[in-house]
Amino acid sequence: MTKKKITGSQAVILSLLEEGVDTIFGYPGGAIMPIYDALYDHDKNVKHILTRHEQGAVHAAEGYARVTGKAGVCFATSGPGATNLITGIADAMIDSTPLVCITGQVASPLLGTDAFQESDVLGISMPITKWSYQITSPEEIPEAIAQAFYIAQTGRPGPVLLDITKDAQFGELDFEYKKCRKIRSYVPEPPIDPFKVKEAADIIDAAKKPLILFGQGVILSRAEEALKAFVEKTGIPAAWTLLGLSALPTDHPLNVGMLGMHGNYGPNLLTNQADVIIAVGMRFDDRVTGKAGTYATNAKVIHLEIDPSEINKIIKADVAVLGNANKTLKMLTDNVKPNQHEEWVEEFRECYRIEDEKIIHNEVFPEKPGLTMGEVIRIAGDKTNHESILVTDVGQHQMVASRYFKFRHPRSNVTSGGLGTMGFGLPASMGAQLGAPDRTVIAVIGDGGFQMTIQELGTIVQNKLPVKIIILNNNFLGMVRQWQQLFFEKRYSFTELQNPDFIAIGKGFGIAGHKVEAREDLESGIQRMIDHQGPYLLEVVIEKEDNVFPMIPTGASVSDIMLEP
Repeated sequence: MTKKKITGSQAVILSLLEEGVDTIFGYPGGAIMPIYDALYDHDKNVKHILTRHEQGAVHAAEGYARVTGKAGVCFATSGPGATNLITGIADAMIDSTPLVCITGQVASPLLGTDAFQESDVLGISMPITKWSYQITSPEEIPEAIAQAFYIAQTGRPGPVLLDITKDAQFGELDFEYKKCRKIRSYVPEPPIDPFKVKEAADIIDAAKKPLILFGQGVILSRAEEALKAFVEKTGIPAAWTLLGLSALPTDHPLNVGMLGMHGNYGPNLLTNQADVIIAVGMRFDDRVTGKAGTYATNAKVIHLEIDPSEINKIIKADVAVLGNANKTLKMLTDNVKPNQHEEWVEEFRECYRIEDEKIIHNEVFPEKPGLTMGEVIRIAGDKTNHESILVTDVGQHQMVASRYFKFRHPRSNVTSGGLGTMGFGLPASMGAQLGAPDRTVIAVIGDGGFQMTIQELGTIVQNKLPVKIIILNNNFLGMVRQWQQLFFEKRYSFTELQNPDFIAIGKGFGIAGHKVEAREDLESGIQRMIDHQGPYLLEVVIEKEDNVFPMIPTGASVSDIMLEP
């Protein structure tokens, strides 16, 4: 590229365009104003979404990243603008979501003086980013942005933060942009050891009761087809983590359901009967393992993982196969023998029959008077032929939606996993809709989490985003209330909500909607929402004290999974 003299702020925008950025989420302010001024001249090249809060911007960028696989980009000003990004950055870090966050900063001479709207965003963000860097001269901008995208999107993805002082934005440089292809000492993908692959294959071939556990690493490495081929060649039942959901179609005959605290009965109960566990792109977090000391006690563990720091962190691996899951799965598939484990798979089917009789059927086809979360999710999924993107907030509705929505395509489930961030759902649905404009996006949100980022209804209307929003309203912080009921003798300490008129608020923003309180109105109400051109807000009043089962109590073994209180 020919060099040309431009300002640092212009270099920021041109660098983003060189990286193929088409959407930016942000909120302007004094310290980032020069960058926004440069953005003014490029409104035809890149879309900027003005959110109503910086937290909305970063969660929207996460939603965009999750459905596209590209880094989400967000802008914020210094001080409170930058600190308002922190929750979303932490959320992205633990869920391996690629983000490039750009914050304005006070001018270099004012650093460390407690100047107006100055905060040490580097110090604050360092533990929750893959890389954070402060730019104090315009000449640094192109290379820093190139490195930011490379780091955010390669290896195990994650958030990167660039803090740019105001004088660096005003200063001039001879602009030349080169995409980053390599950084010394940064190894995004560890080399694959073929001997480890062969060792793992030999263990799998000898297994009588093997079980595959797959997580988001399958989606991040675009290994969905490789996983399917491995599952079908080996005949091994496969269970998913919350973030692995949609990597394998829900109706695949060897998909045996969800792991974890509110996962399915079979994959939790039978984990301790498995003789081999093949973990693919998942990190054995506490919600999956329960009490780690009692987890998979009879199994040899094979761990396919791109991040060496995850190996043996919680569960010891007998064989660790490091590398990109798309590559390691294909190599493993080539090395294993074709097999079937029909008797073992039948044990999962029998567990499902028990769970269906005790829980599932009553949740999705209830006979009691009050509406249940399960029947709402079932109908919403059926009405969209399981083709839509599901975005959830955090709580009971998140677990129920994950269990019952069903998926045909990858990158169709957007939720906050590791951090469990209430308020995530509404802004993330905006980013998901912008990232996948031709797909229906359904946001399922509890009445508590909805009110944490309710102001983003304004962003949805201003940008004409046809998000379909379902509020499951039980007038409680439902998940906390469930724990209070089961483990704190029904001492409902500050979990009951006096909610506003959600439909009236939606109409105040310009969003059509209605409220459903009776079963005879539910199916037609969901159809009305789906058929509506543009955004829609459907409030469904559900039973106040419905609980989510199965459930593994905190600190218990996966074998202690409860089907009822």
